[in-house]
Amino acid sequence: MSAVEAEAPPAAIRVSKLTKSYGDVLAVNRLSFSVPEGTTAALLGGNGAGKTTTISMLLGLLLPTAGRVSILGVDMLKRRYDALPRMNFSSPYVDLPKRLSARENLMVYARLYGLRRPGRRIGQLADELDLTAFMDRPSGTLSAGQRTRLALAKALLNEPDVLLLDEPTASLDPDTGDRIRSYLEAYRDTRRATILLASHNMAEVERLCSRVMMMRAGRIVDQGSPAELIRRYGRANLEDVFLDIARRRRTGDTREAAA
Repeated sequence: MSAVEAEAPPAAIRVSKLTKSYGDVLAVNRLSFSVPEGTTAALLGGNGAGKTTTISMLLGLLLPTAGRVSILGVDMLKRRYDALPRMNFSSPYVDLPKRLSARENLMVYARLYGLRRPGRRIGQLADELDLTAFMDRPSGTLSAGQRTRLALAKALLNEPDVLLLDEPTASLDPDTGDRIRSYLEAYRDTRRATILLASHNMAEVERLCSRVMMMRAGRIVDQGSPAELIRRYGRANLEDVFLDIARRRRTGDTREAAA
């Protein structure tokens, strides 16, 4: 083992031969990858590539047909409740109860996570994510961008060590999106948190992620740092790489890859 390997951080997320089938449909096909502690990685692919199914299995919401998931050293198939208090998830496409105010929604989740001073943590997040002006409005009346920030606040309530994010800046204007990305970078670096995100914003992925895993038809077909993938495909940016893979254009050294 080299000195570099010896000093490498442990994997906060480790997936081995993860498979999910629905009858004859293979949604996730022997997926293997790992995400080192304190880093941000992206799981990318077109609609139907298997990203949401994979994240659902990481959270324990779906049972895999085969394979293993380990998060923070915990086998999620056997002891997921040991890891879940140190994890959280955000998606603007999962609605919070619409009749409850933003504050009431966050209070419900804060109590579920057993926060000792829920009001203090909610106030802190409201200030940091610029939610204060609409905290007492029913969540069903919020704009799409406001709901995105509320979902992120929910995901940060318990100060998770592992954060799973689905389109974390969806519907945000460029200024707000930039501030949220800076916030996530600071959160990761301050807490040494691990972030796995699914996003269709390739500029966001280039900025936030040290590793990218490209999925197609339930498999990882290529992976590497954004710079490595851009160089491998001879493209100017990650969006062009995404298009090459999605459209099965064999530009550069395309390869089926596993972690």
